[in-house]
Amino acid sequence: MPPPEKPRNPPVRRLQPLGHYWIANLRLMATLLIIWAAAGLGAGVLFADRLNELGPSLGGFPLGFWFAQQGSIILFILLILVYAIAMNRLDAQHHLEIEKASHEDQR
Repeated sequence: MPPPEKPRNPPVRRLQPLGHYWIANLRLMATLLIIWAAAGLGAGVLFADRLNELGPSLGGFPLGFWFAQQGSIILFILLILVYAIAMNRLDAQHHLEIEKASHEDQR
């Protein structure tokens, strides 16, 4: 009985688009998480007193309180929308790169 065949390593060209995809994905997630943390923690907790002094009241509530309650939730929803749009573009861009690399490998 012949020994089982060893699986061949995939070509490096096929892995490069996937690597670029995940790097771009992680960079996008890190950026959006930093924005969310800065707005949620910064505007809602650390700078709440300063926002209360400077800004107008919204709906009868001080601006710092508004950011801590409603503002961070609204920002979170907007960041989800931004993430979905950005990932659709990133998926489309890298899908073409992966297909191109796989067609080159088949030749």
